[in-house]
Amino acid sequence: MAVICPTVTAFNEHDFKEQILRLKPFAERIHIDLMDGEFAPTVSPSLDHIWWPHELRSDIHLMYQNPMDYLDALIRLKPRMVVIHNEAHVHHMHFAAELHRHDILTGLALLHDTPVEYAYQIMHSFDHILVFSGDLGHHGGHADLGLLDKVAKIRAHHPDAEIGWDGGINDEVAPLLIAAGGQGLNVGGFIQKADDPAKMYEILTSLR
Repeated sequence: MAVICPTVTAFNEHDFKEQILRLKPFAERIHIDLMDGEFAPTVSPSLDHIWWPHELRSDIHLMYQNPMDYLDALIRLKPRMVVIHNEAHVHHMHFAAELHRHDILTGLALLHDTPVEYAYQIMHSFDHILVFSGDLGHHGGHADLGLLDKVAKIRAHHPDAEIGWDGGINDEVAPLLIAAGGQGLNVGGFIQKADDPAKMYEILTSLR
């Protein structure tokens, strides 16, 4: 069954807290976007200011150019999973191994224009492969359904991976992604910008 993961994409500590508290009453697993202003054009609060309620399972999407510089801080935070980018400057397999050593799951994200084939050699070091169709460092974006072929290629090459999708998810797009094999749906603006975020979350979970 697909999992709906509301996202937190904040540019200051106040907004971060507001978004976390908005999700707390209903979310089970959340997806926290972190940006460094280099790999992604925007800047989020630093890892020193990241937190979440203990009852929530939290994944961190690290949109950083040099993830290894932040490995120790990530381990101290102890999220459920850390997602890094295939395009980042890092020894991906070593980074994944270090997280696994501390019982943290690992994810690998592929930007819109990155062919799945570019990740074949390292893909099996990761528990989750994320198809990124969004606007890097922002809520919203467009769900480019032309990227669904990536889902099939990932499933064929790494059948044990959880396959995620990030970008443009709403109540019309979600069923198409789930039918194509999407398992972890990171939902930003459709939930965060809604008048009733809990209702939008309920609608999406009913589609699984």
